[in-house]
Amino acid sequence: MAAKIKKGDTVVVLTGRDKGRSGEVIQLMPADNKALVRGINMVQRHQKQTQTQEAGIVSKEAPIHLSNVALADPKDGKATRVGFKVQDDGTKVRVAKRSGDLIDG
Repeated sequence: MAAKIKKGDTVVVLTGRDKGRSGEVIQLMPADNKALVRGINMVQRHQKQTQTQEAGIVSKEAPIHLSNVALADPKDGKATRVGFKVQDDGTKVRVAKRSGDLIDG
């Protein structure tokens, strides 16, 4: 099945601590149904010192479940569902259900 959310998409968080905020998908984990979103679900981790990194507390993104995010509509930025449409030349493209706009293509 084709992916409804891809790397580089802008998504809106539907539930949780960051509800209503949006960010760009920087990594997808399809086996776990999770995604890393830039600036969303930030956690603090203690970092051991290595040859390349300093020791200390660093903030980084934690994975968020795909059911808790929705694609942002290209027209107004609000959350939308994703549909698929086959164009005349035979290519399959993603379509925003809210506005009917093409997401890619």
